[in-house]
Amino acid sequence: MKKLFLFVLSIILVSGTTEASEVLVARVESAVGPASAKFMVQAIEKAQTEQAECLIIEMDTPGGLDQSMRQVIKSIMASTVPVVVFVAPQGSRAASAGAFITLSSHVAAMAPGTSIGAAHPVSIGQSGQMDSTMSGKVTNDAAAYIRSIAEKRGRNVAWADSAVRHSVSLSETEALKRGVIDLIAPNTSALLDSLDGRKIVMDRDTVTLSTRSARVITITMNWRDRLLAVISDPNIAYIFFMLGLLGLYFEFSNPGAVLPGVVGAISLILAFFSFQTLSVNYAGMLLILLSIVLFIIDVKAATHGVLTTGGIVAMFMGSVMLFNSPDPALRASLQVIIPVVLVTAAFFVIGVWLSIRTLRTKPTTGGQGLLGQEGDARTMVNKDGGRAFVAGTHWSAWSDVEIAEGTKIKVVEVKGMTLKVTVSE
Repeated sequence: MKKLFLFVLSIILVSGTTEASEVLVARVESAVGPASAKFMVQAIEKAQTEQAECLIIEMDTPGGLDQSMRQVIKSIMASTVPVVVFVAPQGSRAASAGAFITLSSHVAAMAPGTSIGAAHPVSIGQSGQMDSTMSGKVTNDAAAYIRSIAEKRGRNVAWADSAVRHSVSLSETEALKRGVIDLIAPNTSALLDSLDGRKIVMDRDTVTLSTRSARVITITMNWRDRLLAVISDPNIAYIFFMLGLLGLYFEFSNPGAVLPGVVGAISLILAFFSFQTLSVNYAGMLLILLSIVLFIIDVKAATHGVLTTGGIVAMFMGSVMLFNSPDPALRASLQVIIPVVLVTAAFFVIGVWLSIRTLRTKPTTGGQGLLGQEGDARTMVNKDGGRAFVAGTHWSAWSDVEIAEGTKIKVVEVKGMTLKVTVSE
């Protein structure tokens, strides 16, 4: 009896000290760029350090940079902890770079109402353009890369090749049927139930997952990575670029203002940082710069709005062309471009209107401003001279006719500090 009691007690103590397994969950909901790639790599490293049961990467991405994508895939391939890529929640997609990453995972899962594919490489770089020979080389390289990934993970190699060469996509049910993914789950909780007991072939051994009662730990980006992810958005990069140009214009127009120059310089630096991760078209950038130059010339030279009209057209065309990518997620949205162009154009149109108005306004200062002004003769005024009170000031005056003191007079000519006057009608 005593032995039985000790045996039961030892079981209770052992079970009480056994820690529940951990499952880490990292959420990626943006284009695959330096910031998101760094986050996924750090999540994999954290899962390995903490010896987690597995890492789940919940993904919703339109694609991204080839270099960042390969960085993530290398980390997944070298991971000693199973990596599960879950395309979720409903309505999400794993397009382009996202398809590569999903196929490279140890377990690929999708939520209902999601899609995967469209992995044809797009030109990401300085000019954003490739000739047919270079495009063929890039496509062949990407196709070979995705075939090797699919073959290693035992997934549909033929479909992977067509996803790159023909940009085909699949829904979650089609992807499961054609052997592109491993399972479908409506949410993370259901995914954990489906993963429980699943055998995962790693490099050297086979791992059996125990996830049903695992403790789920969510990993989030730190503030710096979130900031980098935000400013890498093409819409944000575009706004920074325009703010930078306008800030420098204000500073050069009003030397010593300081604040516009500082804001403009910081905005341009952030914009150029973002441009490193986006497909920037130099022609679009030059058109935007040309539009600013045309606006400035029209304000200074007052060409009655001709150059401003050209500047508005150049700015709109340049804004549309600035990011050269077939994926709308990697281009500036028209909902951002149109308001920015209109606000900028309105500012310079007002400047041109004020300039024209100034040119047409009769001078009110200096010698020209005195012409036509009326006043009083304070002394006798004739060809020999006299004194007159005009515009609140006493002046030396003379006239072709003799004007009596106290008579209302009118200025008809200004010579230096002497006024020629006549009797006011």
